[in-house]
Amino acid sequence: MKIISADERLRNARGVKFLILGPTGVGKTTLARTIDEPASVLFVDIDHGDLAIQDLKIDTVQIDDWPAARDLACRIGGPHPGYAATHTYSSAHHSAVGGALENLERYRVVFVDGLTALSRLSYSWSEQQPECFARNGTKDTRAAYGLHAREMLAWLFQMQRARNTHVVYTGILERVTDELNRFTGYELQAEGAKVPREIGAVVDEFIIYEFLNFGDGKSPTRGFVCTSPNAWSYPAKDRSGRLQQVEPPHLGKLIAKITTDPVMVAPVKAAAE
Repeated sequence: MKIISADERLRNARGVKFLILGPTGVGKTTLARTIDEPASVLFVDIDHGDLAIQDLKIDTVQIDDWPAARDLACRIGGPHPGYAATHTYSSAHHSAVGGALENLERYRVVFVDGLTALSRLSYSWSEQQPECFARNGTKDTRAAYGLHAREMLAWLFQMQRARNTHVVYTGILERVTDELNRFTGYELQAEGAKVPREIGAVVDEFIIYEFLNFGDGKSPTRGFVCTSPNAWSYPAKDRSGRLQQVEPPHLGKLIAKITTDPVMVAPVKAAAE
């Protein structure tokens, strides 16, 4: 165990992990255009809905199944030193998939589009595993959802290990109601209940991207809701403590606001009479 000195900790770059949820069509994928230096962005295409940025010169990885998603997370986050060789994200897994991703050091931002589609890949893989079938061969749905939740959360924590890299996850915002159709809140649209319930504790910034009505008689405008409680009852969290409740929908400016050291201005003393 190594103690990291205060000076060393302050010198080390720290990537921010964002979860940005919004309705279909609000422009979540288009947010990739607002990141400075597109050459420093790796776009992880899971939705296969990148038409909005088809002319953006940006490196892309396409993910079509859950094993590929796990391999990518292993190559981005690096090997976990505490895992046995048989464990996903272990040193053996990292070596087997080719080590660190090619040119990984040049990517300042990894843009994952999106978590809703990723959860479907995870569940589709999970329900086919032997442990998700009863002895008589019938599918054990409860076991499948349990395995899926463990897989998704392990994937998210593995991506957290990319400490120097900003990671942006997008997902669909779902309005949740109970069995009597009464509104109970908003959450990530994803397979199962555990991941939407716990993901807010994993990421640094939980942001809602919506058309916001401020009650001023003007048409709703796009904006980031970054803190809660708020007027729209959206779930949101700002771990940095640097964001206003509503911020302009610009990822480049948001990253700069969180990571740039604030300028300290000494108070002006009143002139002596």
